[in-house]
Amino acid sequence: MIAMDESDISFFKDGLRLDGRRADQLRPIKIEVGVLARADGSCYIEMGGNKVIAAVYGPREVHPRHLQEITRAIVRYRYNMASFSVEERKRPGPDRRSHELSKVSREALEPVILTSFFPRSVIDVFVEVLQADAGTRTAGINAAAVALADAGIPMKSMISSCAAGKVEDTIVLDPMKEEDNFGQADLPIAMTPNGDITLMQMDGNLTPDEFHGAVEMAMKGARDIYELQRKALVEKYSKMVEKTGQEEVHACD
Repeated sequence: MIAMDESDISFFKDGLRLDGRRADQLRPIKIEVGVLARADGSCYIEMGGNKVIAAVYGPREVHPRHLQEITRAIVRYRYNMASFSVEERKRPGPDRRSHELSKVSREALEPVILTSFFPRSVIDVFVEVLQADAGTRTAGINAAAVALADAGIPMKSMISSCAAGKVEDTIVLDPMKEEDNFGQADLPIAMTPNGDITLMQMDGNLTPDEFHGAVEMAMKGARDIYELQRKALVEKYSKMVEKTGQEEVHACD
């Protein structure tokens, strides 16, 4: 197999990226709420080729009890990639990368969760990557935030996550696999709808102007994703209200 580097790939053709998107365009996104009956809240999301499912359990009693916090709930976030999620089979179980992404993702969500409402308890968030295609961290955070809302966990606001990257000296939104692997930089963020950033990481090199442009582009993408998250939640609970109303009518008949 011949090794490839960035110089072997042309990332743009006729002003468009390899997948036909403009530089400032998100990949197609699909969000489904309440996909797991046995979880308190759940969400399935597709972002491009990423397929991710999130489940929330709690608030519930902490085991072992010595981990309890007397003034608040603790939040546990477990990110895991299925062994079949990538082209070359991944070794099952946690690794250093999954531990890192679990930590930063938990820290991205925790500031908006009203943990003081549930002392001595735990809120468990499980994120499983079924198919990976660059950006699994942001897809997982988006799915987890919707699952938390679906579970009825009190939150100050929603969290939405998106990344910007740099390829061929051009800032692009929501990098796909080839752009992520062979690009010059990657900058994922997570934020609230009013612009408070709860996660920012960067890999690669950006000039100050490129950095500011990448942040602005990622924030725009996150705002667009927030609208999709909100729409998915509204659709689920609108259907529930409609179904309840129909059942009440039938009961009266």
